[in-house]
Amino acid sequence: MRKWFGAAVPLILSLLASPVMAAPAQSQQAHQMETSDLAPFMDGLVPYAIRRADIPGAVVTIVKDGKIIFARGYGFSDVEKRTLVDPANTLFRPGSTSKLFTWTAVMQQVQAGKINLDADVNQYLDFKIPDKFGKPITMRNLMTHSAGFEEVIQDLLVDKPSQMMSLGDYLKKHIPDRIYPPGQVIAYSNYGASLAGYIVQRVSGEPYNEYIQKHIFTPLAMNHSTFEQPLPANLAPLLAKGYTAGEDKPHGFEYVVPAPAGAATSSGIDMSHFMLAYLQGGSYNGAKILDPATIQEMWTLQLAPAPGMNGFGLGFYQESRNGVEIYSHAGDTDVFHTDLHLLPTQHVGFFMSFNSAGKKGAAEGVRTQIFRNFLDRYYPYTAAQPPTVADPKPDAARVSGWYVSSRRAEHALRLVYALSQTEVSARPDGQIEVSMLQTPGEDPVRWREVGPLYYQQVNGQAHLKFTADANGKILSWTTDDFIPVFIFQRVDGLGTMGSLKILIPAFLIVMIISLGVRFGSWIYRRRLALKLNVPRREQWLHLAARIGAVAFIVALLGWTAALSSESAILEPSFTGTMIVLYTVGLIAILGGIAMVVESGLRLVRGPGGWLVRIGEAIVGLAALYGIWLFLAFGLASFVTRF
Repeated sequence: MRKWFGAAVPLILSLLASPVMAAPAQSQQAHQMETSDLAPFMDGLVPYAIRRADIPGAVVTIVKDGKIIFARGYGFSDVEKRTLVDPANTLFRPGSTSKLFTWTAVMQQVQAGKINLDADVNQYLDFKIPDKFGKPITMRNLMTHSAGFEEVIQDLLVDKPSQMMSLGDYLKKHIPDRIYPPGQVIAYSNYGASLAGYIVQRVSGEPYNEYIQKHIFTPLAMNHSTFEQPLPANLAPLLAKGYTAGEDKPHGFEYVVPAPAGAATSSGIDMSHFMLAYLQGGSYNGAKILDPATIQEMWTLQLAPAPGMNGFGLGFYQESRNGVEIYSHAGDTDVFHTDLHLLPTQHVGFFMSFNSAGKKGAAEGVRTQIFRNFLDRYYPYTAAQPPTVADPKPDAARVSGWYVSSRRAEHALRLVYALSQTEVSARPDGQIEVSMLQTPGEDPVRWREVGPLYYQQVNGQAHLKFTADANGKILSWTTDDFIPVFIFQRVDGLGTMGSLKILIPAFLIVMIISLGVRFGSWIYRRRLALKLNVPRREQWLHLAARIGAVAFIVALLGWTAALSSESAILEPSFTGTMIVLYTVGLIAILGGIAMVVESGLRLVRGPGGWLVRIGEAIVGLAALYGIWLFLAFGLASFVTRF
């Protein structure tokens, strides 16, 4: 679910559609959090979890009261060589957790008076983010992922150093469209974080990588950490091999083009130093990276997706659970998957990283459950169970429907996001279910309404809240059952997944049948040496309609095939594939218009009885739907930026 880069459509679909593991909190006697208790607890939990999930290796480090109280490697950093994970020396790629270094650097520059959190970011740039919505984008917007940018996928993650480009060139080449007014909608943005890192580079006068090394890694004695790509010679042999799920052959080094969004490499022990610095007011072993007041500001809620729900501070997001205040950041590359959690009031930090997604993306559920089990053991909690509202059925009916993530592209690949919608459905008793929210046993989680449009997990502590406009129209939902990096926005009309999954197959069937009927008629006429007794103009219309039907089928099947391969999408040649498919899509639209006209003419003046006329009407309506589908989802837009 927590893909730091959103770099491939299958991963986006996984992020939006994979089950979120919601487990009821269990009340029990609190255990003393000390090494003697943590060791047997984690040693009994983690090896079993990663073995079942087919994850080769993991690292877990825990700090408390200014000390590292637990640090352990599990499994293998190199399966073939049977090299064990070492928390001090084995390096992992923490993906988007790297953003915390970027946000730290930003706040260092805020302290220095070189960055104003509420100034137009354009004043710090050597290019311009285009104006829109009558409001500039600020650093505060970037740090709360509310700049309003659409998702950017291209060139985020590459396999070859030859595909790399400078941070400035990347940002200038991939300026995303602004699809929301700034400061209003949380929509996680790698581009926004990278823009913030570039601003640090410009106002400090130091290259980003060097800045982080000098002002964060070195002061915190993070001697096994770097943003360099490829890794420096002294660190390269220490990097854990990353594994694609189900494969024994390790994945190659992942080059992150916009480094501030997720290019760090670090060890478990080094990440412990970073956590300790934040938990100790910005200092570690006498080295100070931030003022205590600055850290408190970063942990102060800036923007929530709905009132009373978890949201973003400055860079950190809230992840409160078991009655404990938690500030966190997760991160994922193709093969590495990471969580960092800080519990400031408890003076506790928890870091874990894995070198594979595991089978069916199991790392997501594994890391969620490991941390929740940790909380249940050391911070046992019994959730309050307020009564269900008197009549929950009307609201259950109101909120039922389809929703799409606010983190999406609105132009190229729009259909992919549409097909990743999640469904909210009402139960007869007024409770609701959300298709993507499931228990660890993959049963649907049930939610009951305990306040207006406010739901609590049945027999659990998680909440789900809907927002509505002044007229009562449902706009979106959010939940504290997972991280608040986007919201789910209501979709209505033909664009709902419920409509698409019925109408697209039906449309294809009509196109295939219409071609079959026309082809059969052609064979019949040829065998009997009959001529098509229609004016030449209508013969051309007939031909254009048939070409359109073929183009509709080819385009839809072509997009399906093109989007099924993650690696193909990331290749530079994918742009050429898009142009070809767009061209076929344009032909389909023009042919669809011919189909509509031809069907209309046949309905008005063509021969045949009522069955023939019904058939022509169906073909005409299907063609209209195809034209709408291709226009609505940009399948002939010729937009190649995504």
